[in-house]
Amino acid sequence: MSLRAKPYRYRFCIMGAALLLSAPASYLRAGGQATAPDDTRANQEPGKTADQQKENASDRELARQIRKALVSDKSLSTYAHNVKIIAANGTVTLRGPVRSEDEKAAIEAKAKGIAGVTDVRNELTVAPKRT
Repeated sequence: MSLRAKPYRYRFCIMGAALLLSAPASYLRAGGQATAPDDTRANQEPGKTADQQKENASDRELARQIRKALVSDKSLSTYAHNVKIIAANGTVTLRGPVRSEDEKAAIEAKAKGIAGVTDVRNELTVAPKRT
């Protein structure tokens, strides 16, 4: 074995140890099985979901224009950029977490400002701040 090959062996050992140590504790406790997040409450809440988005061209276009308006506003958080937008016959439902009441109002205003929107149902929630 050459002297140049030895440093690579140590790098692989160090990389393997780092990967093992970076595994989430829940993954290791479950014997290698990742535990599913508990979002039971969110899944049982009544309301529109993204799979109820109509497939007609006008509703898809409304949702596309609202999404474009949200993503182009760099003052909004990533949460705001990823809210669920469900358009049905001109009525738009907004769902998901946002960072503040101001952000919630700004998203609703952007949705109302899109031509063709007749009603906006704001079901956004303010996510608690991380500590």
